Amino acid sequence: MFPSNGKPPPLSPVLLAGIAARPVSPRLLQPVLDHVMKLLGKQHPDLFERLSCLSDPTFLIDPIDLPVVFHLDANPERTYLEVSRSIERPAAAVIRGPLMTLLDLLEGRMDGDALFFSRALAIEGDTEAVVALRNAVDDSGIDLRGDVLASFGPFAKPAHRVLGMGGRIYTRMSRDLDMLKAALQQPQPKGPQA
Repeated sequence: MFPSNGKPPPLSPVLLAGIAARPVSPRLLQPVLDHVMKLLGKQHPDLFERLSCLSDPTFLIDPIDLPVVFHLDANPERTYLEVSRSIERPAAAVIRGPLMTLLDLLEGRMDGDALFFSRALAIEGDTEAVVALRNAVDDSGIDLRGDVLASFGPFAKPAHRVLGMGGRIYTRMSRDLDMLKAALQQPQPKGPQA
């Protein structure tokens, strides 16, 4: 089943992990998300304050290659990020794209406008709210990996090594999947005629 935008997700290690993790409750991710939101509030206190001008600072973030969605309430008085399998409550805006693209966007490694116009990212709903969120994120200089690793205290160095190893495995799997996809798209030679 394709995401609600009807476009198939890209073949990636994230997609395969999402398929494998489908039987696991997404609620198991909630403590991790709570920790990340606490870190963001501590490291970037003005991030959500900048969105206080919005009447409804709620966002549905839909990583199309995972079987979950994230609901972000960016109200500075009750900021939270919640994971679920389906859209459980309305949001002012929806942001859809592959998980790695969304993470790159969060850390400012990719330009949101370029992603939108190349259709790697889809936006629905209150575009003014999305622009305000993008500007707040861009100005915050978020380094999610660095912030999370720093939270490990004395275990930050081993966690950094594990993360580096995971990155190398992800890169290798991405290359292998690209090769597999290219091979599957090649026309098959016709066998001998009987």
